[in-house]
Amino acid sequence: MIVQCRVVSAVLAATALLLTAGCSSDGGGPPGGDGSTTARGTTSGAAPSAGSTAPAPPAKGSVKVVRTVTEHLKSPWGLAPLPGGGLLVSSRDDGTITRVDEKTGKQTELGKVSGVSPAGEGGLLGLALSPGYASDHMVYAYFTSASDNRIVRMLYDERKPPGEQLGAPDTVFRGIPKGYIHNGGRIAFGPDGMLYAGTGESGERGLSQDVKSLGGKILRMTPEGEPAPGNPFENSVVYSYGHRNVQGLAWDDRQRLFASEFGQDTWDELNAIKPGDNYGWPDAEGKSSDPRFHNPLAQWHTDVASPSGIAYVNGSVWMAGLRGQRLWRIPLKGTEAAAAPQAFLKGTYGRLRTVVAAGGDRLWLVTSNTDGRGKPKKEDDRILELKVT
Repeated sequence: MIVQCRVVSAVLAATALLLTAGCSSDGGGPPGGDGSTTARGTTSGAAPSAGSTAPAPPAKGSVKVVRTVTEHLKSPWGLAPLPGGGLLVSSRDDGTITRVDEKTGKQTELGKVSGVSPAGEGGLLGLALSPGYASDHMVYAYFTSASDNRIVRMLYDERKPPGEQLGAPDTVFRGIPKGYIHNGGRIAFGPDGMLYAGTGESGERGLSQDVKSLGGKILRMTPEGEPAPGNPFENSVVYSYGHRNVQGLAWDDRQRLFASEFGQDTWDELNAIKPGDNYGWPDAEGKSSDPRFHNPLAQWHTDVASPSGIAYVNGSVWMAGLRGQRLWRIPLKGTEAAAAPQAFLKGTYGRLRTVVAAGGDRLWLVTSNTDGRGKPKKEDDRILELKVT
């Protein structure tokens, strides 16, 4: 059904550029770390970019809120734009998927995903459309069940009445460790047609360094849930390890993968992902001098980030912040940061959960104030359309 493509090699710099502007796990912790600062909460140590001839984007960018697309959402988490128009959004706590008309803001509930068992940071999380969605109409979802975290796919039939448009979940992959915290949850199909999933270590730190465990990893599999051809570990879906709680996945225009993840009390991270590499947790949080670990390209103190979803637009990674309540722009030069991260929308819309490319210079941004840790306002949670440079 879907042609399996060769693995895309991530071209990485030998020496990562460290840029800090603040960091945090979802619950947050006190600021930490040290280094010579160039701005509040930031440190830098530039190195030449490897493997990139494209010019870097401008050091400074801009964000304009074009409009509020819709509001009064409850615990929104994943977002998947439909090719013919419309946005699918998951409710973590209700276990439902809703279609939003991006022009009028009208919400239509597709149905409830059976088997979802929400608690703490678990529930119905990431969404992704099948690469063959135009013909198969399959929607993939990552969710927490009573026993594990798993990935399912469902037929979306918009000809049926609202509330009955989702087919029964077909389990694609199961057995990802679950916990009250650190369930990961972001899924995305890569340029190679393979399905990638970010997982958490569910509060059990040792899982991250165990390549036989699915916790604290980025996974890469076929759309049917089998280990993808060319994976770094034989007969395994594990693509990279040593992660604490991966929350965002995005590719640049040269098919290089980037991922955001929560730290604990000191550093949150944005990483350039290389197959088979070890990203350090729990032995390292943020940049480390240990040559066994792949250092982040940018890191933040825990009071200004809690990174969640990321998107790549106009040469920069855009990263939603939960506890930090801001949108970060990280301009790239290859797999390194080209300039200091820049923050936008500080505290304006509260906690920010998901950011998705909307075509051209636009982004969809989803807030997360009804997740039990925010302070809901009268509009509760919303989807915004942004114009960015």
